[in-house]
Amino acid sequence: MTELAIHAADRDIADELSEQVRSAYHDRTPLRIVGGNTRAFYGRPVEGTRLNVAAHSGIVSYDPVELVVTVRAGTRLNALNAALAEQNQMLPFEPPIFGDASTIGGAVATGMSGPRRPWAGAARDFVLGTRVITQEGKLLRFGGEVMKNVAGYDLSRMMAGAQGTLGVLADISFKVLPIPTASHSLRLEMGLQDALAKLSELGRQPLPITAAAWHAGELFIRLEGGESSVKATKERLGGEALSADFWQQLRDQQHGFFSLNEGQALWRLSLPPHTPALKLAVDESDIFYDWGGSQRWVKTALPADTLRDACQKAGGHATCYTPHAQGGAESPFTPLNAVVEKYHRNLKAELDAHGIFNPGRLYAAF
Repeated sequence: MTELAIHAADRDIADELSEQVRSAYHDRTPLRIVGGNTRAFYGRPVEGTRLNVAAHSGIVSYDPVELVVTVRAGTRLNALNAALAEQNQMLPFEPPIFGDASTIGGAVATGMSGPRRPWAGAARDFVLGTRVITQEGKLLRFGGEVMKNVAGYDLSRMMAGAQGTLGVLADISFKVLPIPTASHSLRLEMGLQDALAKLSELGRQPLPITAAAWHAGELFIRLEGGESSVKATKERLGGEALSADFWQQLRDQQHGFFSLNEGQALWRLSLPPHTPALKLAVDESDIFYDWGGSQRWVKTALPADTLRDACQKAGGHATCYTPHAQGGAESPFTPLNAVVEKYHRNLKAELDAHGIFNPGRLYAAF
């Protein structure tokens, strides 16, 4: 196995974190888990004693041949991406980076994925195993470093998107993939209806598409794969060349679209593939279609119920990314139905009986 050199700033403070959790469990003291703190806007605010995992950083092991890397949760995303790029590899789910302090633990805890997600998979799909600090302060390993594990609850992947409400992520093992040999991004002038129809048509064909978006009369497509495949598809689709930086700006919400006007809130609509345009009282320039239309960013002052009702009728849900700003929703997340909420409550009670891990982050009641 090839292991990267440990940098001076890399530290394993799992024992220190475990001791803090043990003390909090004994005293029933709520903990606010913090890494780079660049994703604090996502979800409900948490009141509690700060548990800082940012110093728990570094690459534990990396085997480029086996396409497996294990990192501590406080490792900065920029550092991890750079280390993988040296071996011509990458995190396939393309996690957003909201600043230099963004950590891999925060990316997994929030379950966020970038433009490649519909074609490659979500964050949890590439989590092979974890070391987690449990409510009693025990450091336990779940999963491993292979894609197939034993039957039962997959606690490693359940940590993805749980926002630290089930335990403290210490280490995470990922499946990584090679960076594609060839890449080309293009822009086509096209109306929304034609763009959605075009994406539906292209989605039924074996083309090397790894990102597709539409905004303000323009369809954006990224092609990645073998040189011959990318070249042939590029010639077939035509259009103007597009800078690869476009996808990074979209991923990290640095694109000009994400600037909000007074009274607006930013919403993320998650919808089934090929969902037509929703009937919303919103100017099309205030909607950005990502993931081939399955993820839609909306800037609006519309009430939360209006957006959520429209998404629910289409089989999706809506999340507010600016819940505490003027025009934001009281609850950032769509309320769970009774059956799903019951399972969430039971799982939370099993893994966090005293409610010490990020209480209220996901839902006010637990």
